[in-house]
Amino acid sequence: MNFSFHNQKPSAANQFVATQQYDNSPFRPLPQPTGPAPYRLDITKVIGQLPGANKMVFHTVGDTGGVKAPQDQQIVANKMVEQFPVGANPGDVPLFFYHLGDVVYYYGEEGNYHDQYFEPYIHYPAPILAIAGNHDGDIDPSNPNPPASLAAFVEVFCDTQPRPLAIAAESTRTSMVQPNVYWTLVTPLADFLGLYCNDTVHGDIQEPQTTWFINELKNADAERTATGKAIIVALHYPAYSIDQDHGSSGAMQQFLDSSFAAANVYPDIVLAGHVHNYQRFTRTLGNGSQLPYIVAGAGGYWNLHKVQTAANPVNVPNSTFFPDVTLETFSDDRHGFMTITIENNPGSRTLKGEYYTVPRSQESWSAPAVLFDTFTIDLNNHKVQ
Repeated sequence: MNFSFHNQKPSAANQFVATQQYDNSPFRPLPQPTGPAPYRLDITKVIGQLPGANKMVFHTVGDTGGVKAPQDQQIVANKMVEQFPVGANPGDVPLFFYHLGDVVYYYGEEGNYHDQYFEPYIHYPAPILAIAGNHDGDIDPSNPNPPASLAAFVEVFCDTQPRPLAIAAESTRTSMVQPNVYWTLVTPLADFLGLYCNDTVHGDIQEPQTTWFINELKNADAERTATGKAIIVALHYPAYSIDQDHGSSGAMQQFLDSSFAAANVYPDIVLAGHVHNYQRFTRTLGNGSQLPYIVAGAGGYWNLHKVQTAANPVNVPNSTFFPDVTLETFSDDRHGFMTITIENNPGSRTLKGEYYTVPRSQESWSAPAVLFDTFTIDLNNHKVQ
């Protein structure tokens, strides 16, 4: 099942430029894979058999590390836990949490993982899988004995077998068994192609990851044709964002567009973090198909990123600065998380996304999460409702 696509390369005229500039870290060498190529992990090796053949629910969000004000991360974690009510049908609750990067701040070192990862999710009952963000790969320049980039991320998420870690302390969560820092999560209802964008200011993906991604797109498309699976692409840096801090990544626009064109395969949804808010875009492809791009980076880091000011309000839907891309909605004043449900039934294949906002730290923590946005992708017709 291939989409036709008009490859449009970004230009200075149609990129939203961040108002704040950052030092551009050099491209950091990637760690060695811990599993064999092509770096696929079957979800059944993590959770066993799915409770149902036709439905799968999971959580996703990024930028969770509560380095300065841990309350926001803990509230998000608490509200995610509340979606596992006692007595619920196992097929109706999330099977795992797919993290969109920046698990810890400000540097991806081992000492940050207890307070920002193991402790906040001590009551989260499902496995956590992840792609790495720029902070996960960053190295403290003041460290006299700096570790290799992503060393702690690999220890926590890319082990060769699940095992207790000393840094987990009282948490019973073990290491995860992802085969590489870029990898494919294989499930009966979707293939998740997870990328690592490195630690440069707008992201940088180089060989051999580029060739791997193109080949995995082709493999996922063959499975989509044969079984109706969805294709989910996840990366930390968003191709599209109209926030006032990071902005869109032209480098990731170019990387994704050129890879989709090279494979002649386009996914059903693109998930990203990095920007600390929620934004949902719809990109209309050359044949009229619609491809959602989601920014979900308000998972707990204390500082949220605004997309508007009093002088420059943003109304939705908004055509944005990008050809054929519409900003459908956004939330930039509360933290939150996503719940995604994929169903594959005779004559109907859908991916439903729900974004929930949570109470602010100064509000009652017992207040429920609020459904802010919901959308449904018709996976047969590639339309967003």
